[in-house]
Amino acid sequence: MPNCKKNFNNTVERRLSRQNSDGNQKSVLQEHALDCGDIVWSLAFGSSVSEKQSCCVDVEWHRFKFGQDQLLLATGLNSGRIKIWDVYTGKLLLNLMDHTEVVRDLTFAPDGSLILVSASRDKTLRVWDLKDDGNMAKVLKGHQSWVYSCSFSPDSSILCSVGAGKAVFLWNMDKYTMIRKLEGHHNDVVSCEFSPDGGLLVTASYDTRVIVWDPYTGSILRVLGHLFPPPTPIFAGGANDRWVRSVSFSHDGLHVASIADDKMVRFWRIDNGAPVEVASLSKGLCCVFSIDGGVLAAGTRDGNVYFWATPSNVASLQHLCRMAIRRVIATTQVKKLPIPPKMVDFLTYQVI
Repeated sequence: MPNCKKNFNNTVERRLSRQNSDGNQKSVLQEHALDCGDIVWSLAFGSSVSEKQSCCVDVEWHRFKFGQDQLLLATGLNSGRIKIWDVYTGKLLLNLMDHTEVVRDLTFAPDGSLILVSASRDKTLRVWDLKDDGNMAKVLKGHQSWVYSCSFSPDSSILCSVGAGKAVFLWNMDKYTMIRKLEGHHNDVVSCEFSPDGGLLVTASYDTRVIVWDPYTGSILRVLGHLFPPPTPIFAGGANDRWVRSVSFSHDGLHVASIADDKMVRFWRIDNGAPVEVASLSKGLCCVFSIDGGVLAAGTRDGNVYFWATPSNVASLQHLCRMAIRRVIATTQVKKLPIPPKMVDFLTYQVI
């Protein structure tokens, strides 16, 4: 990757500004720290769409009214608690208590409903409705061991969860039921993310592989291997110096990044079985793309964050078509459209 890696070890003095819905600056606050009182394992930002209704229609009053100019931060703690903060004021809004083990991951529904899902070492996922004062809406059970990661589809209808096991779980978030398990990994699955248009799902595993799935059919579309030749299932189940720790989808819909124990970060095109860029990174644990896909950030065990400027990319026509159509129709309905089969294939990722 291009040589624009930056390492920030020291606190950067900045100021946080809040903007209201018309873009005018509302207040300026000095940067502050939140004292969670415990080890913080997971973080998630959330913001509200005011007209989005709460899942609980019987409750007529609430302690909080969340606005579009408000930014929330959920912190998952070692004790199993989840604390919800107003980022701009530093005020603790909610203290969610039901998990009995570490909260390993958190994710907000992308639709602005302030539905929060937490994944925990207590083997469960819990669904919280922050607009209903943080009341827990549902417990999702199915994992036989720790749950490491969870991710919403862009339309908030599907949740993916992975953990200490070989299966990838998909949940219907309208009915809170399991849709299916995806089978294909040979070791614990530790990271998952949907593509920006919702047509693909990527998962990372200790079996040295990233798998690109069609989440609606359960089929494996691409395997991105980090060890060659690929290990047999027996050796993939043990320590092999190639455990993949994290995977992230670029917002151009064409690329993914992965972090592995071989001290490398890889940048892949989903239509190519080999990485297009590789950079060195020791003790890597997680990675994420910026919103425009122009920057990749990676966090490490020694407390550092590294940045790379990613190659300039323009979203393909195929990706733009998928993004457009999924704004008005659910992915599962694409195949029912009265259009030629080749066009259906083009829109549903059946060909990569």
